Amino acid sequence: MRSFGSDNHSGIHPQILAAITAANSDHDFAYGDDAVTTRATKALQALFGGEPDVYFVFNGTGANLLALKTLTRSFNAVVCAGTAHICVDECGAPEALAGCKLLAIDTPDGKLTPELVRTRLHGFGFQHHAQPKVISISQPTELGTLYTAGEIRALADLAHEHDMFLHVDGARFANAVAALGITPKAMIADTGVDVLSFGGTKNGMMVGEAVIFFRPECARAAMYERKQLTQLASKMRFIAAQFEAYLQDDLWLQLAAHSNEMANYMASGIRKLDGVTLTYQPQANGLFAVMPREAIERLRKEYFFYDWDEERNEVRWMCSFDTTREDIDRFIAALKRILSHG
Repeated sequence: MRSFGSDNHSGIHPQILAAITAANSDHDFAYGDDAVTTRATKALQALFGGEPDVYFVFNGTGANLLALKTLTRSFNAVVCAGTAHICVDECGAPEALAGCKLLAIDTPDGKLTPELVRTRLHGFGFQHHAQPKVISISQPTELGTLYTAGEIRALADLAHEHDMFLHVDGARFANAVAALGITPKAMIADTGVDVLSFGGTKNGMMVGEAVIFFRPECARAAMYERKQLTQLASKMRFIAAQFEAYLQDDLWLQLAAHSNEMANYMASGIRKLDGVTLTYQPQANGLFAVMPREAIERLRKEYFFYDWDEERNEVRWMCSFDTTREDIDRFIAALKRILSHG
């Protein structure tokens, strides 16, 4: 059975796996001084326009840490949603390793707004308070919701008005671009984002993310911070080769569009069932639903998935680049059978 627990559960797309094999043909320079890393960097720069600084790292937590550690000092604070990955699922790494304080905000849909952020923008210049320096958002959010380009621009403008930065956690960035139908440049570079964590592991890559700095002054210490955070790969070409294949002929968008489509297909089937309610309109490749606890436990004997909010019996189901309609049909049939038996 295919898992709907996470898009991390899927394997590697064949074209990306082939790129890793191709990069293994001979010796090459280490630590990013190889031709593959140069090509992948240029491909990312072309995607966003201009010549942003690109740093490849091993994983999403490492990408977020590199971004935040480079943008902040130990007395700074990062404003984020209470559901943000940096706040909930990184084991305190931003506080422990980046050394910054997180100012979490409760939101109804996982999205920050200028009005919500302003409630944390005080105490500037007051030596007893951590100084807000970064607004960090996830695109898509951990609840599967999306920011429009206009919403991102409003947050970037607010950050810059206060001599702050805007960081975007894009672990599922491809799903956001595919869903909104706009270019990465229009969503990120043109809206004033300062740093993007660009992920691929959840969308067909084996390992790796790219941290992209759009203002040169933001990246001055990035190479040293990456080394200290143990995110500098010696054989970096094997991460870069994946990005090169990932971006070629818009493979990354095709894979993300498919997983988004599968989530919508699953949602259409779930809406026909009694006893289960979708809590958010799916905008990317994730679904959240409330159902009886007994049904959750019985369904979990057949399919693995995570609880999202145990108190309200809310669960999360994720679709992947290799999810099929047949996978979903079998899942819906199992869910229908379990619900019909009370």
